[in-house]
Amino acid sequence: MKILILGGYGTFGGNLARLLAKHEKLTLLIAGRSVNKGKALCESLPVGAKSEAVFFDRDADVESQIREIQPDIVVDAMGPYQVYGDDPYRVVKACLALGIDYMDLADGSDFVKGIGQFDSDAKARNIFILSGVSTCPVLTTAVTRKLSKGLAKINSVKCGIAPSPYAGVGLNVVRAITAYAGKPITLVRDGKRQSAHALTESMRYTICPPGHLPLDNILFSLVDVPDLQVLPELWPDVQSVWFGAGPVPEILHRMLISLSWLVRWKILPTLLPFASLFHFVLNIARWGEHRGGMFVLVQGGNENGKQIERSWHLVAEKGDGPFIPSMAIAAITRNILSGHRPAAGSRAATHELEVDDYEVLFNERAIHTGIRESDEVPAPLYERNLGPAFDRLPLPLRDMHNIAAEDKVAEGTADVDVGNNVFARPIHAVIGFPKAGRDIPVRVRFQPRNGGEIWLRDFAGRKFSSFQWEGHGRSDKLILEKFGPVTVALALVIDGDKLRIIVRRCSVFGIPIPLFLAPNGDTYEYVDENGSFCFHVEIKLFPVGPIVRYRGRLAVIDRSPTLYGKG
Repeated sequence: MKILILGGYGTFGGNLARLLAKHEKLTLLIAGRSVNKGKALCESLPVGAKSEAVFFDRDADVESQIREIQPDIVVDAMGPYQVYGDDPYRVVKACLALGIDYMDLADGSDFVKGIGQFDSDAKARNIFILSGVSTCPVLTTAVTRKLSKGLAKINSVKCGIAPSPYAGVGLNVVRAITAYAGKPITLVRDGKRQSAHALTESMRYTICPPGHLPLDNILFSLVDVPDLQVLPELWPDVQSVWFGAGPVPEILHRMLISLSWLVRWKILPTLLPFASLFHFVLNIARWGEHRGGMFVLVQGGNENGKQIERSWHLVAEKGDGPFIPSMAIAAITRNILSGHRPAAGSRAATHELEVDDYEVLFNERAIHTGIRESDEVPAPLYERNLGPAFDRLPLPLRDMHNIAAEDKVAEGTADVDVGNNVFARPIHAVIGFPKAGRDIPVRVRFQPRNGGEIWLRDFAGRKFSSFQWEGHGRSDKLILEKFGPVTVALALVIDGDKLRIIVRRCSVFGIPIPLFLAPNGDTYEYVDENGSFCFHVEIKLFPVGPIVRYRGRLAVIDRSPTLYGKG
């Protein structure tokens, strides 16, 4: 099967070619104005599919070029679809005339919505014309269907995509954003179609699949995507739909927001002339974690009228995020090779795939997903934070953190090492950390208070305590722990059979400090070969060095009145 990928050496086209390269039954035709760039991509592809670079100029006679190449499927991965000119569907029309199947990765809401005008012609030619075969709206609508199961009504849908700062944003993506930045776009709000201005509305959100390391709390700004038009058509009762992008570093994002306001106030006609400059800056001003993510948040009610909030979270590690927009076409192609061809017709590809189709591709890469759901039933602090991932913990860890309405006491032993640095000693003394020793008796009392927990630690008479509670705002989906004037925000991460506790934010006397100055170290809980709850806590401080490290085991002891009196 010959697949012609227009823009095949670009960001999305290149990633699609890499995803399809493993299929030996395919011939990939990498098309664009630069045959040399096409050849370079072909040479970089893994062994599997055949590949060939071909010349293609979409500003020339499109139909004659496609006729000469004779592909089985045409994939348009060029864009930006928002500025395709007076005849934006010329590739679609050429495919209809030649009886060739067509798919695109369009992210323009008007372009995707308008594809339906070719439905009767596509059915007459027995071919499929699928538009928007990308993250938006294919993955987002599939996730919304999954989250809405069991709900009688959906009130609102909010979505957001946060690319890694190292993802390598393509020029066409930047051109698309600058084309509509600050300009009116249509969305559903308060049950009515209303006008809003792109990039001038924002919200903050933390993406965190349960049990995985969350992304930092990210600023998302309103963008124009097909979902704004598609989701209200699929769920006519929805009261509001909102979609945002969260590029980082945030300072560059805020600069783009400010310039978008100049367009909204009609001081500038458009930001499109600055697209090349923005593209250059975005691809050199890179810092932060090489991780990206996505969320879909659905709010609705069940048959009993109970309001429920469900959210789907995705985090992509190791630079795998840029492959996600191309995965929909890769999954549909895989289905075609398996004998499951899309039905004839021209439409947005909102019903071609389900979340399970994506999960097959996610599992091949460092991409993690998970669902969270609001629950009015009280739950212990760690269970609330981990959500459904809490059940993946070994039983002794779950038992230790199952702190409900009454105190819990655990006893055991620990080995303690302390830092010898002259600056470490006063810090050690002020907090009250334990002295160095081996097989020191340990007693920990967990006291539930106001939705949080007080941890009272006693190492052979050396006592220190902290208070833990649920984070909100910038510390959403983290656990806050306060030691004297220091407050750290902790991520709970399940790593095999370990529960790792990772510092993500820190403040002193309520003043935020850079993360590299925060207390840190390798801290985790696990179960040893005897089935005992074990802990390993390491606290370091830059530039002081090690402050304290204690590791040992604990066991919950029977509750009795004497435990809650003195001692």
